[in-house]
Amino acid sequence: MSDKRATYKDAGVDISAGNSFVNMIKPLVKATSRPEVLADIGGFGGLFSLDTSKYKNPVLVSGTDGVGTKLKLAFMADRHDTVGIDLVAMCVNDIIVQGAEPLFFLDYLATGKLLPEKAAEIVKGIAEGCKQAGCALIGGETAEMPGFYSEGEYDVAGFTVGVVDRDAIIDGSRISAGDRLIGIASSGLHSNGYSLARKLIFDHMGLGINSELPGIGGTVADALLTPTRIYVRSILSLLKDYSINGIAHITGGGLLENVPRVLPKGCVANIKLNSWERPALFDVMRDAGNVERDEMYRTFNMGIGMVLAVPENQGDDIIASLVKLGEQAWSIGTIESCPVGEECVVLVED
Repeated sequence: MSDKRATYKDAGVDISAGNSFVNMIKPLVKATSRPEVLADIGGFGGLFSLDTSKYKNPVLVSGTDGVGTKLKLAFMADRHDTVGIDLVAMCVNDIIVQGAEPLFFLDYLATGKLLPEKAAEIVKGIAEGCKQAGCALIGGETAEMPGFYSEGEYDVAGFTVGVVDRDAIIDGSRISAGDRLIGIASSGLHSNGYSLARKLIFDHMGLGINSELPGIGGTVADALLTPTRIYVRSILSLLKDYSINGIAHITGGGLLENVPRVLPKGCVANIKLNSWERPALFDVMRDAGNVERDEMYRTFNMGIGMVLAVPENQGDDIIASLVKLGEQAWSIGTIESCPVGEECVVLVED
């Protein structure tokens, strides 16, 4: 038996590094605060006082997600300040489609060895995402788990809670034949399809993380680590003035799988494929692997991050408002009647 006294640090967990990390992120977290937040970081639970006087019948809406294999690109490029934006975006974009304003956010960061500076970069991105979404980062958890992750790797998960008045919930039930479909531009791949993207770019094209990506005008890292766009403020602004009958967040499953999630029975979405500006990155990947059309539209967002179903007579005004809000938006199709059981999304080649 050794006379040396064993410590937690010897086992791979550095409590002092954890304390240093908490001190680093305190100003980042504070910058996301809202008036309803009742406690600073460091407590066992985040406290948030909901002002129910603002709502007739408030309904809480929750969402959770991660970043997926996009993290592999962050490890390869050693860039960690934007994946936090992705994390927030994937959660808040999911609840804004129901008309819910995101109120607060919590994160979970797990790694084999906690490096305070790297972890602070991750939280810097989370805080930036929260500021873009207008929600408060009220807590989280950091787990140091030696031997569980490969050196330099980590995983992150996020959780958000929002609120919407019951009468204002957007669930797609008001969608009907004649509605116009409006697509709002994505900022790139967002956080879906990276297993195929990595295969196409690294295996089929033989490129490295810092290689120039042909036809794009930047490196692989630049193109694939572009953070997911957060649509919260734009959609909340639209909801003040317009009727939106349904919203689909175009994540894993692309247009073919996500638009049907908001369609009522008897409705089909006719999407005109040449109605928006598809980023060149998607064509580069398609050509690299000779990927079939429907496989592309079932895997990637293809340049559309959100799809809105709106009354035809409001379509042009909504597009104009989105442009004023800094978004790119196009009229990409229509809703039509169809027998129940038929295909929910039809991709129309012009």
